[in-house]
Amino acid sequence: MDYKKSLLYLLISLLLSPVVVYVVLLSAKAAGATYEMTHGETFIIWLLMAIVISLSIKKKE
Repeated sequence: MDYKKSLLYLLISLLLSPVVVYVVLLSAKAAGATYEMTHGETFIIWLLMAIVISLSIKKKE
């Protein structure tokens, strides 16, 4: 197991996650929808999006 590569994937996914979440929220806002999220909801969505991004960037064997 390559720890450097795993940590790199983790950092990339954690940094890209809020970007993706805010792009989705801003596009929904541009379409006329309004969303209000608490800090807990934002944290959970951030972690779930990081998991999805992490699974999508890992090399499939």
